[in-house]
Amino acid sequence: MKQKVVIIGAGLGGLFTGAILSKEGFEVTILEKNALIGGGLQTFQRFGEHFDTGMHIIGGMQPNGNTWRICRYLGILDKVNLRNVDDNCTDRLYFAEDKAYYTLAKGREGFIDSLTQSFPEERENLEKYVDDIFGISDHVDLFNLRPSQGQMSFFTQSDDFMLAADDFIARHTNNKKLRSVLAYMNPLYGGRAHETPAYIHAIISTLYIEGESRFVDGSGHFAQLLADLITGLGGQVLPNKKIEWIEINDRKVDYVIDKDGQKHTADYYISDIHPCTLLQLTDEKAFPKSYRERLNSIPNTHSAFSLYIKLKPKSFPYLNYSEYYMTRYDDVWNFSRTDRPWPLGFLLMTPPTSEQSEYASKVLITSPMSFEMVKKWEDTTTGHRGEDYEIWKRERARELLSQIEDMHPGFSGCIEHINTSSPLTIRDFYAVKDGSICGFSKNCQNMTLSQLPVVTKVKNLLLTGQNNNLHGFCGVPLTAINTCEAILGQNYVINKINACKE
Repeated sequence: MKQKVVIIGAGLGGLFTGAILSKEGFEVTILEKNALIGGGLQTFQRFGEHFDTGMHIIGGMQPNGNTWRICRYLGILDKVNLRNVDDNCTDRLYFAEDKAYYTLAKGREGFIDSLTQSFPEERENLEKYVDDIFGISDHVDLFNLRPSQGQMSFFTQSDDFMLAADDFIARHTNNKKLRSVLAYMNPLYGGRAHETPAYIHAIISTLYIEGESRFVDGSGHFAQLLADLITGLGGQVLPNKKIEWIEINDRKVDYVIDKDGQKHTADYYISDIHPCTLLQLTDEKAFPKSYRERLNSIPNTHSAFSLYIKLKPKSFPYLNYSEYYMTRYDDVWNFSRTDRPWPLGFLLMTPPTSEQSEYASKVLITSPMSFEMVKKWEDTTTGHRGEDYEIWKRERARELLSQIEDMHPGFSGCIEHINTSSPLTIRDFYAVKDGSICGFSKNCQNMTLSQLPVVTKVKNLLLTGQNNNLHGFCGVPLTAINTCEAILGQNYVINKINACKE
């Protein structure tokens, strides 16, 4: 008889965890509070266009990349619809302070060569920097899908791991502009000066140096691939099943109750929701007081304000790379601060479609934003926030568009329609504390606090998702392995993945 697993949340973590356990013979039921599955992989329709809810720049899906290998093991690799970005221009950076552009190319040599064009005297330093970030990444067994003798996680005792990312970069160059250029991916991982560990910066950077991809026709199809795998193996993925209560007695989950009053029982329960949201669904005695206090004390990464723009036909080129706008070099590490003016910058991309021409049909723009900027409306609900909130959103959109005009003069004339989302949208849609887009913030000064194990103080309750090891399209699937091996045994899934050949 199959062992049963109930997973709360059908985000990327819940779906990957459910897919792995389904493949390994478990009866999986995933309960999702929203009408659509996928979490940050969901798409929505506005103005006749489909928009991704998240800004999806995909790493790890180059041949033999870690997520590529996981998808091969699951049997869905040939169904994933991705488009690789240009090899000679994976990312394009713009610093408004001196109106300087930096174009980055794919691969170690491409990355070094492209930055040497702007910083010719820094080539030796760049070579050492690239060697060192790849060296950090190579030390992490889970990232490389290697069997591990110790606890499978992203944490090691290496001196470089314990450095703050900005200090790690500063070790490699005295050029302050180059330091900021090397930190340009900071918005993708919610980096904070003197806090974010070097391993976060190294892993994200190496992923994208090795090659970036984008979902074609939106990210929703990938969530559906995972759901179809689960249901094809006898499981269930149920939308509109918000969990209202988790009954825990003697450090063991007895059942969960959804909004319709239905009880769901299983041998194991896995939470793919924010750990602080999870605590709200339980009796205060279900977890030790120290555990609750610890979870509630961990700071979250920043949130975001986004524009979803439908373009006029044939008005703006399709860009097969991502663009990063930064105001000042010194502000690269300040996106999470509330004492700096907003916006400090943004990420812009034109999502590809299956019938992509030389012109883009839509643009996604996302700018990091502190939850403090929307705190006055924190007690409101979607659709009932008041006219002052709508005015505030329009003003923020105008501020972003002003910066885009600096980078692309005449862009406003290309716009047919605009939809916006704020940190409140993210908080309410994903049930994420403070609308965090990258999960719990990691702090090199307190790595014990930053490392949240997938096992909990409740015997049959595990965690998965972006709040454990690492967020994103690469980090979340790796944490799913961590979660599954807490049930199946250490290195069980890793060995299955490594045994899988085309």
